Amino acid sequence: MKRKVLFLCTGNSCRSQMAEAIVNARMGEEWQAVSAGTKPAGYVHPKALEALREIGIQHEGRSKRADEFREVDFDVVVTVCDSAAEECPVWLGKGKRTHHSFPDPALTDNMDDFRKVRDDIAREIPQLLKQVG
Repeated sequence: MKRKVLFLCTGNSCRSQMAEAIVNARMGEEWQAVSAGTKPAGYVHPKALEALREIGIQHEGRSKRADEFREVDFDVVVTVCDSAAEECPVWLGKGKRTHHSFPDPALTDNMDDFRKVRDDIAREIPQLLKQVG
C-alpha cells in the first residue's frame, strides 16, 4: 500500500505542485503525492509546468485548497514555504508534519529560478521521504 504525502504551500501554484509531480513521477510505486494551498492562487504557474516538462514530467495539476483533504489520513504533511508552515491547519497535524522551505520562484518570474527550485525539490524531497518512510 502506498504511503500518502501532502505538500502544502500558500498559493499551491509552484513549489507544492512541483513536489507533487516529482514524487508521483519518480516515487509513485511507494508514495502517492497531492498538493494544496492555505490560500490557493487558482492556477498552476505556467513556468512551473514548463520546468517539469524539461525533465520529462507532464503535470496536469490544479490549485487546490487544503480543506479538500480534511478526511485524508496522510503519512506526512510537508510544508514547503514558511507562510504555510505558520498557517498549517490544525487538523493536518494528525500525521507527521515536517517543514522544508524553498524560495518562491514566482517572485522573480525568472525561468532559471524555477529550474533551481525544481532541482532542489527533486534532490531534497526524496531524501526527506526516505527518512520518514
